[in-house]
Amino acid sequence: MSKQPATDSVSALIQDSLHGRTTRRDILRRGMQLGVAASMITAMVEVNEMPALAQDASEIVIGCPYNLTGAYQSIDVPAKDGSLLAAKLLNGNGGVLGKQIRLVVENGESDLTTVTTITKKMVDQDKVVGFAGLTDTDYVRAAGQVAQEKHLPFVDVGGTAPIIAQIGDYIFLLPFGDNVQAAVGAEFAKDQGWATCAMLVNDGTSYTKFLAQYFKERYTMDDLGGQVVKELSYKDGDTDFSSQVTDIKSLNPAPAMIYAAAAPNEVGTLIKQIREGGLEIPVLGGDGYDTPQLLELAGPSARNVYFTTHEGIYGEQSPAAKTFNDSFTTEYGKAPDSIFAALGYDGINLLCDAITRAGDTAGDKVRDALAATSGFKAATGEISYKDGSHIPSKSVAIVVTKDGKFELIKTTVPKTVPDA
Repeated sequence: MSKQPATDSVSALIQDSLHGRTTRRDILRRGMQLGVAASMITAMVEVNEMPALAQDASEIVIGCPYNLTGAYQSIDVPAKDGSLLAAKLLNGNGGVLGKQIRLVVENGESDLTTVTTITKKMVDQDKVVGFAGLTDTDYVRAAGQVAQEKHLPFVDVGGTAPIIAQIGDYIFLLPFGDNVQAAVGAEFAKDQGWATCAMLVNDGTSYTKFLAQYFKERYTMDDLGGQVVKELSYKDGDTDFSSQVTDIKSLNPAPAMIYAAAAPNEVGTLIKQIREGGLEIPVLGGDGYDTPQLLELAGPSARNVYFTTHEGIYGEQSPAAKTFNDSFTTEYGKAPDSIFAALGYDGINLLCDAITRAGDTAGDKVRDALAATSGFKAATGEISYKDGSHIPSKSVAIVVTKDGKFELIKTTVPKTVPDA
């Protein structure tokens, strides 16, 4: 067969793609079967400027970057499972705008460079219309920058530092900000009579540094009157906390509590070493504690530990939360063991709700629909974006470790919130 008829056939396939009758993969496969080089096919596609070739006309493709291995796998894997569940349920109910949802899940490997690479890949190759994913501030900032530059909406599933919203107008936080959960933690400490504390902070991540900063600010305000008697830090990736434990144990008088701003991969080991080092005072932290690894790694040492986190799987459940929990248990054969599963579920539902209200998948239209979100009933609480803010005002759950499990104390909102 001569080259000319073969390239004519490829051109015809490209024209078909204009009407959603074929995909880039089909063009490459069939073109190469006709003897046309892959490089030539790619060039022909690019000349015809076919931005939608990667997706079938019957699909809406959403990017889900998650750290499925490495330091954040214990919370990103549940979040990924929640996202997949949401897409399955949506598709079972007819999809969105009459189309099926397809999630492109990529592993960021808990590495900033990899997260950036996979996010760009999902834009350039998979042609996603938006994103929902990631659970940590630094990784969301890396991926969010790509989405902002491409004018694609990004629903941050679990990153909580308010600085995330400063990336740009296409970035939306699903959870509350760290200033909110830190304020709840500080006010809870006051209610418990814990008037002094030692602070222990991972100084290698934005999440832990911001969380500690906001906690100290609220804890030491005049109405609470808390006193930080010692501030200690450690490096991200450290596994030996014995020197910090010794320093806290030597304090005289002893502090009433420890506020430890820790990442999920280290919290179990940290709590275990605190208890084995002879410290039995309460330990308080943030939603990075909401990982099964805390109980698995700390074992019996996971006692008298408190943390702030998101509502949705603890205590009495809203109708939306009950639907999620029942569906998750049916799908995976077990109840969710981390709130991040509910956050991943909510991320897909929130983005698809905005697409539905926009009546379109164009980035600017979905962005505007997200910004107009009001009263969205999510599993992790009602979501509204008010006064131009891309951070929702949500309640905070306070959880304690008890008898080898997490138990809800209460769900509340802070009286005073430090400025972001």
